[in-house]
Amino acid sequence: MEYKCGCGQRGLCARGCGKDQCQLNVHDYQADLPDNQEVTDLVEVQFKNTRKGYYRNDNHLTIQKGDIVAVEASPGHDIGIVTMTGRLVALQMKKAYMKPGEEIKRIYRIARPTDMEKYHEAKAREHDTMIRSRQAAKDLGLEMKIGDVEYQGDGNKAIFYYIAEGRVDFRQLIKVLADLFRVRIEMKQIGVRQEAGRIGGFGPCGRELCCATWIRSFQSVGTAAARFQDISLNPQKLAGQCAKLKCCMNYEVDQYIEAGRRLPSREVSLHTMDGEFFLFKADILSNMVTYSTDRRMAANLVTIPAKRALDIIEMNRRGEKPDALEEGGKPVVARPVDLAAQEDLHRFDKKKKKKKKSKPHGEGHQAEGHSNENRDRKSQERHKNESPTPSSQPAHEG
Repeated sequence: MEYKCGCGQRGLCARGCGKDQCQLNVHDYQADLPDNQEVTDLVEVQFKNTRKGYYRNDNHLTIQKGDIVAVEASPGHDIGIVTMTGRLVALQMKKAYMKPGEEIKRIYRIARPTDMEKYHEAKAREHDTMIRSRQAAKDLGLEMKIGDVEYQGDGNKAIFYYIAEGRVDFRQLIKVLADLFRVRIEMKQIGVRQEAGRIGGFGPCGRELCCATWIRSFQSVGTAAARFQDISLNPQKLAGQCAKLKCCMNYEVDQYIEAGRRLPSREVSLHTMDGEFFLFKADILSNMVTYSTDRRMAANLVTIPAKRALDIIEMNRRGEKPDALEEGGKPVVARPVDLAAQEDLHRFDKKKKKKKKSKPHGEGHQAEGHSNENRDRKSQERHKNESPTPSSQPAHEG
């Protein structure tokens, strides 16, 4: 069976596409399938940044991806954007680890103009609320940082996202914030990685941060991932903008581990007629290994393919020793070309000859005449000073 988009062309489902800058965007590839929305009344709704919720469409509203709806909240209602409908919502709920007996709230209506006015008024107060709440926490001497504030769509509730290394007793802070803003207060603790995702930014690769675009769950990153990939253990290069190890170090570590299993072990040495060789380093990407005649330092390094090393290990097990590590004798090693040696380094010190300035025609002939007279006079004086050679003296007759 072949499915087509609503426009009649084959390819990705147009209705399932969302905004690329949306962090929690998921492509609903089944949005154009027949009777997709009739399968279930569950709807996925996204709020500010990293918050999502799942609701029931009990009123059987005609809802599509991208619609702004008013949903049930405690207390009041909240405003969010529909991000998915149909069959895939149940799979998304499993990824969100929702409890089986958890109550699912319902969608009230598609947002009205009055709902949007209250929504924009509440969002306009978020930045000022964050600044004042930080000052209140500082006055109480709490070791915490309020990273973001999110108001509910109707403005009756505010969620304060904070960062703290240890446990914080913020009961007094909640009372102060409730008196200041006259709303219901909810405190949520987040990590530094989640804070970086909420703030956003660009990484050293030139692209937007992964935590601000698509990462939802953060896995622990250790220095072992850098060792498997032969990355320099430089804290300044390994740390991201959150001052933690970069999440992208986990992307290819499994492939490096699998490729490293195909390389010879570091504990096994190679025995040849030339002597014993120890593994010095391995290049996983090129599948080449370098051996040294000394176990602790680089001496007489020889680089060979990993397959050749495994063949020599198998020969040593049988009690055989090859003539050399290299297959077919020692290859001719191409020496690096020194570009500086190709030219004279003192060529920049040579003075350039100055070009003679052209003179008028009469002055040129006059100067030429004086120079010829001086040249003749000097040659005559040189001949007078020279003593006659024995061959030029006349012979004496006997």
